[in-house]
Amino acid sequence: MKSEQNTMPYYVLDVFTNERFKGNPLPVVVTGKPLETSLYQQISREFGYLETSFMHYSKEDKALRVRSFTRNGREISGAGHNLLGAVCLAVLKDMNVFRVQEGVPSVIMKDRRIQLNIENNSNDLPFIGMLQQAPRYGNTVPAEDIAAALHLEPEDVKLFDWQPTVVTTEVSHLMVPLRNIDALNRAAPKAGALHNIATGYGFQGCYCFVITDKDTPQIAQARFFHPAGGEDAATGSAAGPLGGFLFQKGYIHKDKEYAILQGVKLQQPSILRFRFTGAGIWVSGASTIVMEGILHV
Repeated sequence: MKSEQNTMPYYVLDVFTNERFKGNPLPVVVTGKPLETSLYQQISREFGYLETSFMHYSKEDKALRVRSFTRNGREISGAGHNLLGAVCLAVLKDMNVFRVQEGVPSVIMKDRRIQLNIENNSNDLPFIGMLQQAPRYGNTVPAEDIAAALHLEPEDVKLFDWQPTVVTTEVSHLMVPLRNIDALNRAAPKAGALHNIATGYGFQGCYCFVITDKDTPQIAQARFFHPAGGEDAATGSAAGPLGGFLFQKGYIHKDKEYAILQGVKLQQPSILRFRFTGAGIWVSGASTIVMEGILHV
């Protein structure tokens, strides 16, 4: 006798892009109800992507609930690509989640309610904004130390008088200003070295960036490295901290939207937009569906 199986629909979206096969890919599973933590972890491992998101509508909270896990089973939170992809899916599939909410639209990521801004044009993909918390500025890291961990020279980590700084909105990441595109393209983490610095200085990821020319539509180009290995094509949880870093340095203006280009080295270019406000930092982007199917559990 065959055991009874439950099924759930899943989708894979390219996030922080409006073109398929670009941006940061994210599986999103529509669970219909909360699952056991071990099942979230097993499904995430099965998909094998950097992160997998799960969502269901909570009648009690009158909100979409989202949880996300890495392929190694670690739960993550915050308003990054893992949340943006889930919200975009809800809008793209017309799940009627946000139209029934009273007041400002929001979503619950793990246990925290996050404010949203939804722009939906029938001819275009939805453009979603997520409000990250106000930035907090932490440790600075000596340029020579982070340069050595990235196979760079100390002079590569020189831009104005800016120092590599840990900045937190949703998650703590190290902002690493580099002098030019060549240095950005040469950056390559040494096994173990970046992990040791991350542990010592208290950050989860390394966001290397350069300031672009005035005539380009993006204010910066960036690459994101995980201390344990791997690179992201788009990192919403790092775009907010970069906005906070640039505002602290007086390089950008309050309440004005800027864009970051990421993922070029991976041939998955992504556009992440941010806006520094008194309430926090808005991080925005689009997503597009590239796959869908049925998950059997």
